[in-house]
Amino acid sequence: MTQQAAFGGRLKLFRLARAMTLDQLASATGGLVTKQAISKYERGLMLPSPRVLGALARALGVRASELLTAPQVTVEVLGFRKASRLAMREQHRVRGVVSRMLEHRVRLQQASGQADGRECEIPVSAYRASSLQECEAIAGALRDSWSLGAGPISCVTDVLEEHHIHVLEIDTEGALDGVAAVARDDSGAIRAAAVVSRRGLPGDRQRLSLAHELGHLVMQESPDVDGEKAAFRFGAAFLAPEELVRRDVGATRRKVSLGELILLKSRYGMSIQSLVYRLRDLGIISEGGATALWKQINARGWKQEEPNPLDPERPQWARRAALRAIAEGSLTVDEAEIMIGVRPDTTHPPETTERRDLMKRPPSERIRRLRSDALRAREDYVEDREWAALLGGDLLADE
Repeated sequence: MTQQAAFGGRLKLFRLARAMTLDQLASATGGLVTKQAISKYERGLMLPSPRVLGALARALGVRASELLTAPQVTVEVLGFRKASRLAMREQHRVRGVVSRMLEHRVRLQQASGQADGRECEIPVSAYRASSLQECEAIAGALRDSWSLGAGPISCVTDVLEEHHIHVLEIDTEGALDGVAAVARDDSGAIRAAAVVSRRGLPGDRQRLSLAHELGHLVMQESPDVDGEKAAFRFGAAFLAPEELVRRDVGATRRKVSLGELILLKSRYGMSIQSLVYRLRDLGIISEGGATALWKQINARGWKQEEPNPLDPERPQWARRAALRAIAEGSLTVDEAEIMIGVRPDTTHPPETTERRDLMKRPPSERIRRLRSDALRAREDYVEDREWAALLGGDLLADE
């Protein structure tokens, strides 16, 4: 690839990531360059002068070196959920944003000394799904290979990052909760993979969205299998395995109350609405039973806003890797800020920063977050029988 072609591709990628037209980019340079000239740059027909290059970089909010440097990887976004409802311009913008973020994660892997061998542990398209029922088995197989046990997953983000899958958050418009992406080098080897969720989702929707995109990442569906239904089935089974759900709820139920669903929401970290689908798909409740629950949910306005909202999970790997690279001298603070989107705080540990952020919140939100943490801690330590056995059992007081 020529330098002109490489520059043109980078320029177009960053322009689309900012959702800018040729006219808008030309205007943002203060009229220094015309849209016709930008079009020629993007088609690889010519290169800008240093002055124009600087103006383009400032207008796009990137460094000039990012425009001139060919990427080490090629990023493939694996599809858009409900793509028909997402404008093509927004799809292009999301592809551009995700591509840049995942490129930065690859550079961060290298700067922090965590690049070697990572590609070998990412099971991209490793499982073949020829039916929705097979998605259940695939979710179980992945949980087993990752040694997650049979219980609920307390933090999906931690699990993904521990297994070398980046968790990215983006701002987006329209009906998009998430996508998946893979970065490959020139030889086709996978250097990074990511699941992406929309920033601002409630914790329960975020968790299922991440598990859903994980399904897109690790599964390859047969042509006769609906990819979205397969990913949802995988995600639900990953968060709430069938055997565990049947033990908690029962093999079959004639009726399930909303109060029970609220408790199950806390246990599995899934929305009440997704739990209704899960119980129906497993045959625990009938189609009629699910319909009755939907009527109650709609009557209470829970379809728009459910009770007992869960706080979203926060990815931690990038911040830790950036601080590690800064400490080792392989990155400057300014470079790390570009890669992770926020300026790393090298003075205070993350826990201190998070506590300070919590104390700035309104009292009602602080109480809700602390209550949510307490409930999760109870499930992990008090209600877990293995922990009870280790602690002697009789040390735990009955309620």
